[in-house]
Amino acid sequence: MKVEKILEKRIPDVRYLYDMGNVLYDKKWAKKEKNVPLYFMYRGIIKRGGLRYDITVIPPRLLGKEFVKTKGHRHLKAREKYTVLKGKAIFLLQKYNEKKDKLEKVIAIGAKKGESISIPPLWDHITINPCKKFTLVLSNWIPENAKSDYSILQKKKGAAYFYTLDGWIKNKNYKDIPKLEIKKAVSK
Repeated sequence: MKVEKILEKRIPDVRYLYDMGNVLYDKKWAKKEKNVPLYFMYRGIIKRGGLRYDITVIPPRLLGKEFVKTKGHRHLKAREKYTVLKGKAIFLLQKYNEKKDKLEKVIAIGAKKGESISIPPLWDHITINPCKKFTLVLSNWIPENAKSDYSILQKKKGAAYFYTLDGWIKNKNYKDIPKLEIKKAVSK
C-alpha cells in the first residue's frame, strides 16, 4: 500500500517554523518569515509489542540558507530506528557528555529509499531533507513510552553543524567541535 493512502485519513502533528525556536542557522531570516508548516508527523500508525510506528513527511524547503530539518531530540533510554520510505535524508547524530560539557562525536549519515539507521539512547539527532525539489518521507519505530529530550539542542541553539547551501557550517555555541564523520546508511 502506498504511503499516501495510509496517511490520507490521519491528522498529523505539524512542526511550524516558529516551533523551531533557536535551533535554526539563520535566525534573522526566520524572524521575517511567516509561521509556515515545515514537516508533518503521523504518530502511532501501528502499535505492536510496546512499540509505535510513525511516519514523518518533510517537504523540500530552504530555511534561509539552511536545508529544512527536524527540531531534533534525544531519548534517554530508548533506541529509535528510522527508514527512508521516499527521497533522501541526512541524519545528524551527536553524542554530548553533559557532565563534562563536551561534544564527543558528530556523525552525518546519508540515506536513500529503503535504507535504515538505528539511533542509540543519549544521542541527539536531527533529520535533514537535503533536496530542493523532493519530499522526504521516513518511518520510525520507537517504544510507546519513550520521552523526547530537546534540552541540549535548545541550550546550544541547534546541533553542532548546520547543513546549508554552502555545505556544513559549525555552530559557534559549541566549543571544541569534533570533525564531522560522514557515513552511509544500510539497506533494510
